[in-house]
Amino acid sequence: MTNQGLKIKDAGAKNTMVGAALVVGAGIGGMQAALDLAESGIKVYLLDKSPAIGGTMTELDKTFPTNDCAMCIMAPKLVECARHRNIELLTYSEIEDVEGAAGHFKVHITKKPRFIDEEKCTGCGECMINCPVRNEIYVLEPEEQTRIDLPAEDRVRIDDILHQHNGEKGGLVSILQSINASYNYLPEKVLRYLSRQLDVTLSLIYRMATFYTAFSLKPRGRHIISVCVGTTCHVKGAPLIIETFERELGIKRGETTEDMAFTLEEVACLGCCGLAPVITVGDHLYGKISQAEVTKVLRKYR
Repeated sequence: MTNQGLKIKDAGAKNTMVGAALVVGAGIGGMQAALDLAESGIKVYLLDKSPAIGGTMTELDKTFPTNDCAMCIMAPKLVECARHRNIELLTYSEIEDVEGAAGHFKVHITKKPRFIDEEKCTGCGECMINCPVRNEIYVLEPEEQTRIDLPAEDRVRIDDILHQHNGEKGGLVSILQSINASYNYLPEKVLRYLSRQLDVTLSLIYRMATFYTAFSLKPRGRHIISVCVGTTCHVKGAPLIIETFERELGIKRGETTEDMAFTLEEVACLGCCGLAPVITVGDHLYGKISQAEVTKVLRKYR
């Protein structure tokens, strides 16, 4: 739907009136209408109540009757509308009132707040994932509790790691690996300090730290015992191997001994099915291990 005739004075020509158009609804029809008007030299305001243009067609796989890919049809128009100099997008907006007559309309529009800098938005979706309202997080941590009380020795250690990786955001995983190797886990205060130094949200660092099994947010022992529980190792007796370690160390899987000497973990696969059952202690791999050999292995590291 279009409302042509929004009169705007041309600053370059005195008393000259030029037309403008308001296209309500930025679906496939609205986008095409906006492009046709814009190509005719008319200033177009493309309005949609959704946060983005495209409408419901973006949710379709194929279109009838040709079975053409819906996104293949949409993508060029999305790009053209965003780049066309005669089109101004008014997304996340709604019309409140329309006044005037044909040739001279005045439209009152309410634009909802996004709480982000739209010029810097890349559409990554981080704001939606971390939105406190959407995720029902109503209690925010007081500012005084976010102060980082990190000892000078730890600051120097982290600064050295950042210097080795040039302090780049893209090297976050490598930085976390270095910190994990240095502390044998990822201390909370260190992650908060890292967040400030790299200007990366703490939630993003936390998600990466909990996604990779190589990382731990809890202190781990000097020697990390990993027992493979893949299909082959399971058939070859991995559950009995784990039970033997639990009995010898006095802990359960996922726990650490009181003297911080050993941490017992299970992993999905170590890629050594021909040596099943397989365990690793740190960087050392032991294949075709039996329950009787568990004590011998532990004796090496005690």
